[in-house]
Amino acid sequence: MIWNGSRHRRRRTGLVLTLTATLLGGITAALPQVAAAAVVDPGASYVLVNRNSGKALDVYDLATNDGARIAQYTRNDGAWQQWQFVDSGNGYYRLKSRHSTKVLQISGGSTADAADVVQWTDSNATSQQFRLADSANGDVRLLNRNSGKALEVYEWSTADGARVVQWPDLDGANQQWQLVKLGSTPGTFANPIKRNGPDPWLQHHNGYYYLATTTWNSTVTMRRSSTLSGLSSAADQVVFDLSGRPNGCCNMWAPEFHLLNGRWYLYYVAGQNVPDYNPTQRLHVLESAGTDPMGPYSFKADLGNTWELDPSILQHNGRLYLMGSAMDGTQSLTITPMSNPYTLSGSRRTISQPTLSWEQQTAPVNEGAEPLYRNGRTMIVYSASACWGPDYKLGLLTLTGSDPLNRSHWTKSPNPVFQRNDGNGVFAPGHNGFFKSPDGTEDWIVYHANDSAGGGCDMNRSTRAQKFTWNADGTPNFGTPVRLGTPLTAPSGEPTT
Repeated sequence: MIWNGSRHRRRRTGLVLTLTATLLGGITAALPQVAAAAVVDPGASYVLVNRNSGKALDVYDLATNDGARIAQYTRNDGAWQQWQFVDSGNGYYRLKSRHSTKVLQISGGSTADAADVVQWTDSNATSQQFRLADSANGDVRLLNRNSGKALEVYEWSTADGARVVQWPDLDGANQQWQLVKLGSTPGTFANPIKRNGPDPWLQHHNGYYYLATTTWNSTVTMRRSSTLSGLSSAADQVVFDLSGRPNGCCNMWAPEFHLLNGRWYLYYVAGQNVPDYNPTQRLHVLESAGTDPMGPYSFKADLGNTWELDPSILQHNGRLYLMGSAMDGTQSLTITPMSNPYTLSGSRRTISQPTLSWEQQTAPVNEGAEPLYRNGRTMIVYSASACWGPDYKLGLLTLTGSDPLNRSHWTKSPNPVFQRNDGNGVFAPGHNGFFKSPDGTEDWIVYHANDSAGGGCDMNRSTRAQKFTWNADGTPNFGTPVRLGTPLTAPSGEPTT
């Protein structure tokens, strides 16, 4: 689940390339000539991908305020990376953010080299107007009307979060941007489906995907979309406010919603008046008034009175069991029988501890137990090792006996079933869930991960999804976690219009 970690995006120093006076002199003699403006569709949304870094023009930290800086970030096609070209006349455009509705502007209307690019309320000022100039490779430069200078990624950085500034137009690769028109490839999506989305739970119900993730505050939120790609720009809606609850007001983690007996039951973790990890975290459940996953919800019950994380529901032979993660020498997987979706009916048992070496990297942890069923087989996919390290991963338990409460009736697979992939830039993949494609023919996994080995156990983890298959022995084959921004075929049965 969630342990010690900053809630702020980590920054790293970009590569600094200093051009000497001699080199600048050589470049000046070969400054690019003004090319014809690229053709853009003012009714479309575009992602702008920097040629040097391969990363996208991005509203940093999903800000919506005037003056928020613009950066580059790994492409994910979220609304914060989508830009509309608004015609200002005479070949100039304002670039309007789909996320904030504000436009690009050179900070303070500056004409200085290295002045920051920010977002600001649209006033059609010349410092907000840009002309597109073609580069020989098919990319474009964005030239500001007020300063005449080009937008570039500062100092040729390839880091997430690197500054975007203005600089004299040199036609360098760090000043060249590929215009990717969205909506031209129906039936695809790219991860992440939510930028700041740890501990995701996703279900498809009555034509919509519903996604809930950790908020780390006193609200339980959910977003919905008819397509997986649409989740990245869908608005989070508060479905319940925990403020003032004596046994759990704060630090909402790991929400899951399950349709049981005709109502949705939303399980979550919350603590008491402490802003971060603390020993008061407890399990709780809400109940819906009807069959809409977004509620309305009312508080139903506290589930236990000791520290426990990551609630989920196992169903076996017509009975319900609450799964969690609690301390039993080390952080271990637990299971408790239930008489109904909101009432415990027996003592809590431990069914798995982090006994294998790959479950003990950075710290020994078993958590995030999630049920998986196929052809009469009952399995649990769980998260192992420390979430604040890069080796957080998934393991597998299979019920080989008849009693889910009996530890000896569970068999642990000797190797992890899903783990980091350095080549794809995916670290600490874990805390998963499962959902079916809209037509019910495909199995999908949803999980969170970091995009660097230095990523923490915080709100910077992003929600991702991918299809999985099955091995001949009946176990799941999750494959390799895919790189952010990789175009993937959307789940079968999604609407195409």
